[in-house]
Amino acid sequence: MAEFYFQGHGSYRLTTDNGTVIYVDPYAGGGYDVEADIILVTHEHGDHNRIELAAKKKDCIIITDQEALEGGVYHKFFIKEVEIESVPAYNRNHSRSQCVGYILHFNSISFYASGDTSVTDYMVDKIPAYQLDYAVLPIDGIYNMNPEEAAKCAEIIGAKHVIPIHMKPGQLFDRLCAEQFKADNRLIIEAGTGFIL
Repeated sequence: MAEFYFQGHGSYRLTTDNGTVIYVDPYAGGGYDVEADIILVTHEHGDHNRIELAAKKKDCIIITDQEALEGGVYHKFFIKEVEIESVPAYNRNHSRSQCVGYILHFNSISFYASGDTSVTDYMVDKIPAYQLDYAVLPIDGIYNMNPEEAAKCAEIIGAKHVIPIHMKPGQLFDRLCAEQFKADNRLIIEAGTGFIL
């Protein structure tokens, strides 16, 4: 069964039904001992790109914003039955030319790894059509959206479940901040825990 495991801050691990292991923005927490098939990095800030933390299979593929947005074009990848589509991510602290989000499709699940972002034109114009099952959104209000803007974003994109992450600088998880994210489809996951998708 497919799984989501939240390491903390902006870091998490996805495992598909067939055992493909995907790390997104490795940096914080534990749980990096499961060998990766794919590592996705949304941008090169130091709290998102510690790829050395993750155990890796010999054929592990690492995709960063540089490959995802090569030549100013958002690219798609298909790796071990996982479709990965890079999409815009940006705000006042994150350059559009150096940051991406990813939409993943696996096991009939659509999952939006937003990266560090605020509401973008792409979210408004395109993402609702994906009919997302899950999305993760940053809510720290310092480097990204605050909980109120993130809740509006959640309403716009219309995912069935939205997981708040990147809550408080220097913290793996902050319950008070997570509860300030008032989206109807909110799904709070504590750092160091996970669930079956």
